[in-house]
Amino acid sequence: MITISAKNLNHKALGEKIKAAASDDITVHDCAGQRFIAGGLRCKTLTLRGTPGNALGAYFDGGVIYVGGNAQDAVGDTMNDGKIVIDGNAGDALGYAMRGGGIFVRGNSGYRTGIHMKEYEGKKPSIVIGGRAGSFLGEYLAGGLIVVLGMGCSDVPVGNFTGTGMHGGRIIIRSPKPPANLPAQVTMQAAEPGDIDEITPLLSEFAGYFGLDLSQLLRGEYYALKPNTQNPYEQLYTAN
Repeated sequence: MITISAKNLNHKALGEKIKAAASDDITVHDCAGQRFIAGGLRCKTLTLRGTPGNALGAYFDGGVIYVGGNAQDAVGDTMNDGKIVIDGNAGDALGYAMRGGGIFVRGNSGYRTGIHMKEYEGKKPSIVIGGRAGSFLGEYLAGGLIVVLGMGCSDVPVGNFTGTGMHGGRIIIRSPKPPANLPAQVTMQAAEPGDIDEITPLLSEFAGYFGLDLSQLLRGEYYALKPNTQNPYEQLYTAN
């Protein structure tokens, strides 16, 4: 294992040190908002202490990134493979256009989580949010799976406009009551046994990362959001 201090390093210098490291197991201390950490990186395990800046793991192509705290906006932008694990909260546009791999956030995420997420050449990306997600969750979702667990939330753990423009993939929400005011592009129903079976491996992985009890996560009401085939996405841009 190699340890790097990010103190007094700009994002370019830090990125060069990470890429040049003669180890596949790297710990970076003193992160203080440096952008683009692990951009395009593959096949390494990277542990970050502090707060990484925007676009952490952009174009990430395999390996694991652990963040021992919060992360800022655009984590996993267009990531292709690998895992990003955040033991805190994440900012806006988490998983923007991701097309493979998985992102696990113990806390909350900001606006537009999973926007433009898609399945690509057999890869099925996934995002699991432990707390709540902001408005526009899954906006223009084209593929993949988003799970919001609502831990610590006494109300619906998603904001407004969930699934706007959704035309693929699914969103599974654990909530004490059904999400309301969903856009016309979305249908919702109580999660079926097949939905729970599909998300159970993801929840098991999530529980393992953060030392949680899987059986507790599986308790409660789950709701499944899917694209409304009677209101296709293209109608948003077609005059009536």
